[in-house]
Amino acid sequence: MARIKYYYDTEKCKYVRVRVKTSDVILSALGFISMTFIAAVIVLTVLSKYFPTPKEAFLQKDNVQLEENFEIMRSRVKDMEQMLEVLIDRDKNIYRAVTGADSLPSALRNAGIGGSVKYFDLLDNDLDGSKIIAQSLADVEQLKRRLYVQTKSYDEIIALAKRKEEMLASIPAIQPVSNNELKRLASGFGMRIHPIYKVKKMHTGVDFSAPIGTPIYATGDGVIKIAQKGFSGYGNQVEVDHGFGYVTKYAHMKKFIVKPGQKVKRGELIGYFGNSGTSTAPHLHYEVIKHGEKVNPVHYFFNDLDPAQYEQILKLSSIENQSLS
Repeated sequence: MARIKYYYDTEKCKYVRVRVKTSDVILSALGFISMTFIAAVIVLTVLSKYFPTPKEAFLQKDNVQLEENFEIMRSRVKDMEQMLEVLIDRDKNIYRAVTGADSLPSALRNAGIGGSVKYFDLLDNDLDGSKIIAQSLADVEQLKRRLYVQTKSYDEIIALAKRKEEMLASIPAIQPVSNNELKRLASGFGMRIHPIYKVKKMHTGVDFSAPIGTPIYATGDGVIKIAQKGFSGYGNQVEVDHGFGYVTKYAHMKKFIVKPGQKVKRGELIGYFGNSGTSTAPHLHYEVIKHGEKVNPVHYFFNDLDPAQYEQILKLSSIENQSLS
């Protein structure tokens, strides 16, 4: 039951009942409702800010998890970049130095460093974490390109290493005859007395003396270029093309057991000592030709001699005696 209110009327000197107008009631009700609504809005705003709904709480938790995952991914990308830098350093300062390969230009190694802009259109979508996503994708793209460049570099190094191995096997690096005691070198490279003309002439190879029939061996891997008989000059001779600019000649042979186009390996038997052609005694005249120029073969006898033996054979080859052909 509503309370009845009175007020004291001083003119009438008595209490008079308060009469409430309908409009006042309506205004009071509207005011109360407005204040209640405003208070509710304020309360809901505060609650939504500090106390999210279950759906909002789930999304916030999901976003936090995504950001943590992206940070882990970026950390791993950084670790991979550091590992790549180690590989690049080895590639540049060890592998390429050993194989004699040229260094890759920095611009090529970095593969257009600076990231890929194609991912940054994600920023226009105004998504939460879009900057992190775009940067992470750009980092991964950059790393992928640099790894590709590094794999191609390794392919080149492997090819060069195989080529280097082939070259080392092809260089004429041993003596063409068994000569462990170094007693078979009869005449060296340089100006020598010609056995027939008795004047000094350029001797373009070295002479090894041995009995007829002594085995002759290829001094490096290669392909038989010439295998022909002759009755003057070099007599029965063989030439081996080793590639890489090297050719070796074996002259005054008794016979050869190879034919043009045949592949031979270092140390493989190719013929026997003889006395054919312009020769004054059984021997082998041996030449090394590098890029078309005849060079001192003794400088290449390093594969089957120790340093002391190499020094000794150098001294023996420098004696200006008479050649045998």
